[in-house]
Amino acid sequence: MARDESRWQRIYRVVRRIPRGRVATYGQIAHLAGLPRRARQVGYALHALPQGSRVPWQRVLNARGELSPRAAPDAERLQRVLLEAEGVCFDARGRVDLARFGWRPRSTAL
Repeated sequence: MARDESRWQRIYRVVRRIPRGRVATYGQIAHLAGLPRRARQVGYALHALPQGSRVPWQRVLNARGELSPRAAPDAERLQRVLLEAEGVCFDARGRVDLARFGWRPRSTAL
């Protein structure tokens, strides 16, 4: 468990770097956290965030720029509302244009 917590802390550190109005993919976060090809682990870590956490989980989308289904009722609607409040736009299919709103960090260092 301690190993997961350490990995999760790296994931949270990367997610905290995503600026308002920008999004990143699960795979991108995994790569930047030093966990290549472990996008699902990013999802598990974000799912485990406690209520009221200041980690901006809403800024992480799947590789198609879509919201990923969540177990909690209305979580996807909440995520969309939070992103739209930051100026992120969705197209008619519910996707975010990653070329326009995708986060491109200047540094990959944690």
